[in-house]
Amino acid sequence: MPHRDAIELGIAADFLTRSFRTDETIAIVLRCHSPATIVQRVVTVERLLAPRYLSWLAHENATGSSVYFTANPLISGSRKRTKECVAEVRHLYLDLDTDGEAKLVALRCCSAVPLPTAIVSTSPGKYQVLWRVESIPFEEQETLLKLLAITFAGDPACTDCNRVLRLPGFLNRKYTPAELVTVEYPRGSAARCEDFKLANPLPHGNPLPGRIEPVKPAGKHSHSEQDWAWVLGELVSDKDPLKLTRTLAERRSDKPNPVYYAQRTVDVASAWLWLRDGVPVADVVTMLRFRRRFEVPDKLCSARAHEIVFTAERMIARTKIA
Repeated sequence: MPHRDAIELGIAADFLTRSFRTDETIAIVLRCHSPATIVQRVVTVERLLAPRYLSWLAHENATGSSVYFTANPLISGSRKRTKECVAEVRHLYLDLDTDGEAKLVALRCCSAVPLPTAIVSTSPGKYQVLWRVESIPFEEQETLLKLLAITFAGDPACTDCNRVLRLPGFLNRKYTPAELVTVEYPRGSAARCEDFKLANPLPHGNPLPGRIEPVKPAGKHSHSEQDWAWVLGELVSDKDPLKLTRTLAERRSDKPNPVYYAQRTVDVASAWLWLRDGVPVADVVTMLRFRRRFEVPDKLCSARAHEIVFTAERMIARTKIA
């Protein structure tokens, strides 16, 4: 286990090799907090991996500068890291700088996104989550980055294609003592656009393939639409939500995870009804947490309740717009 205050160049080299080809170009940014200075170098990954170059980065890091890298490769020969210089979309990313542990649990349990390629721990409780992707256009990347930030309450500033992230293996010099930036790799393969089934909260936004949203049925209703209508009717009739959850799970044994499906359907419907009737958001979150306190782990319960309330708010907003 590496020491938290020891630079680990092997971790950095392994991460760069996993993330980029050696002939690709990326930007490295050195940021010092005192005195406040920023140095940027645009280099090939091959040059960056040379022992002499890594040693120079280690020296700069040891003397006060944090080390960052561009999440997407740049066009060969670039001298800047503007959006126009980005060669292709290589990663989607999410910056979790508050309540990171709970949000990671929510993310791992969420069926709307694949497992991340890398989870970078930048300091205790703070994470940068990366998905290696392929065949995603630039405009889809920025839309997905915004939806990831909204869905998992990430940093909304971390949504541009030329973003820099902390490089694992180096020290986070923002803190005293400095913290080693570490990384784990939950998933090996790249993801595609259709793997991210995130609801689009923008009424006039670009549609995303496979997004989850309330359907306005025309003609024949799907099983999920029938479930939604039935659950709403039962809740309006003051049926017990826990018994309702068990009944729905038994009815929908065809689902990969019937209990998860039933819990989510009943809770989103409850939040929808409460919010529509003017119940404050904080109270709705509290009621959802209380309802599932024996079924959902503590770390997940709060993040899950906030995400469900946010989903219900979007559904209500779409209904009003329509």
